[in-house]
Parts: sequence; C-alpha cells; structure tokens
Amino acid sequence: MATQKLASLFFLQQIIHVLFILHLANADHGLKLGFYQKTCPDAEAITRKITHQHISRAPTLAAPLLRMHFHDCFIRGCDGSVLLNSTKNNQAEKDAFANLSLRGYQVIDAVKSALENMCPGVVSCADILALVTRDAVSMIKGPFWEVPTGRRDGRESVASETRDLPPPFGNITLLKQKFAAKGLSVKDLVVLAGGHTIGTSHCSSFETRLYNFTGKGDTDPTLDPNYVVHLKRKCQPGDTTTLVDMDPGSFRTFDGDYYTLVAKRRGLFQSDAALLDDTETKSYVKLQANTYGSTFAKDFAESMVNMGKIGVLTGKAGEIRKHCAFVN
Repeated sequence: MATQKLASLFFLQQIIHVLFILHLANADHGLKLGFYQKTCPDAEAITRKITHQHISRAPTLAAPLLRMHFHDCFIRGCDGSVLLNSTKNNQAEKDAFANLSLRGYQVIDAVKSALENMCPGVVSCADILALVTRDAVSMIKGPFWEVPTGRRDGRESVASETRDLPPPFGNITLLKQKFAAKGLSVKDLVVLAGGHTIGTSHCSSFETRLYNFTGKGDTDPTLDPNYVVHLKRKCQPGDTTTLVDMDPGSFRTFDGDYYTLVAKRRGLFQSDAALLDDTETKSYVKLQANTYGSTFAKDFAESMVNMGKIGVLTGKAGEIRKHCAFVN
C-alpha cells in the first residue's frame, strides 16, 4: 500500500511538473496564446481580414508597421505608447524625429474600430499592433508566427525617450548593449536586423556615410565603393526627401537577401555594416548569405515573439484604450 501511495504521489508530481512547464511555455511574461478565445473569439480573424484589405492595396505598409512594432517595444515595452497622440503639454513618441517616417496608423485604427464594435473594451491596442505586424509580414511572403496576447495599453508616451532606440549609426557594441538591456540576445539582434529586407529609407539616414563620414568629406570605408557611386547618384548632399530601397530588387518581399547585401558591404546603415564586426553576428550573416536565408524565416518568427514580450503590461496594469491614439 505504501509503495502504491509513493508511486501515485510521484506520478502526480510529474503531472504537476509537466503542467507547470506547459504553463510557462504558454503564458510567458503574463501573455498566452488565445488570450481572447472566450472574451473576443474572432479578434485575430477580424484583425487578419482588415490587415489583408490594407496590405493588398498598399504592400509597402508592411515595413513601417514592422518598424512601428519594433519602436513601440523598445520604448516602455510593447504597450502601444507609440500610437498615442501628442497633447498640449506633452510631445508623444510618434512625433519624435525617429518616428516621423512611421506609417500605417490607419490600419491599427481600422482594426480597433471593428473590434470595439464587436467586443467593447476587450482587445488592447498593444496586442492589435503585434497581430497586425505579424499578419502584414506574412502577407508579403514573410513567416507566420503565433502571437501570445494579453498585453495592456500604457498611459504615457514621451518623445525624448526615443533616444533609447537602437540608432542606424550604432556600432556593434552599442547595438548589443541596447538589445541586452531589453532582454534580447545577440542572435535576436542579428535576426531582427533582417527586417531591413523590406522598406525604404531617406537619404538623410545614411548621408554621412557617403559624404562626410569622419568630418573630412570622406566616405565610410566599410561601404562597397561601387555601391557608394550608385547611392551618390540617388542622394545629393542635404537631400531629405528621396527614398532608397533598403533591399534593392526585393524591398517589397520578405526574404533573406538582406544578408547577402550586408555580406557584400552594401547595407545602407552603419548598424548593418556593424554586423560584420562581431564573431556571432558575422557568422549568422554569412550563413544566411550562403544558404539563401535557409533558417531566417524560422529565426525571425522566434525573435519577434521574444521582442513582443519586452516590458509588457498585463493583469490590471495599464488600460484597454477605447481609441488607440488617446488614453481613456
């Protein structure tokens, strides 16, 4: 009898252990898959449908939406603070210089409006941004990943805090520090940099590399000289309006070509070139460049889930905004 009781107790402990592990896997940082399954069961389907309507008409919106989610998570965590409008007494994140080129707010607002009509006060703007980003990327041949939900919306947004964003002129030491501070790994850094496979950039974001890298009218020696000639044809000194493809030839398609460009020293930003200055990041760049991005889609999906957990508000923290641009 005693042996049977011990066996039963051991079996029960094993079950509890397995359930605990499953709980951790499914409820990381207070988030879980299918968070709205009972409170708003069609939330993800509605989000996907509306996102598809917008991306099918304007596929170039995928890149700024991805960037918007990234910028949201790196400032105050993934709390939708990038969506808030400035007020009379406060300049919000979206009006900071680093965010002036963000687009796609209308997609978030359209989804929010539809969900408020169906499930008032249930789905957060922070979750909507995470879901819209996933759907937009998958609609331009990028990976699809399951998004743990349950984020709540922050009530503050301060423009000056965007200085904490990883800058396009950052060296590898600074970039690693910025990512580590958010609990992200070096692999997450090099993988998420691959988001530059889609989208465009203003000449002003990399002009120094072409015309005045060290203040002596010189070019960045880490940039392919032939590519410098090509870029100078597009970007004159002081040009603040011209847009350049970050991944020429496939800037509307999510693929692994970005790493081929970086390996050839043709990444637009200093932060792209910096990936060749670290053993781990350089190894990843070379791997993807030599294997046509063999693991990039899977890796990107995993790193996006990791990024989506940064500093989230859950439980009773924050609020569920009625309108994404305003606190309640």
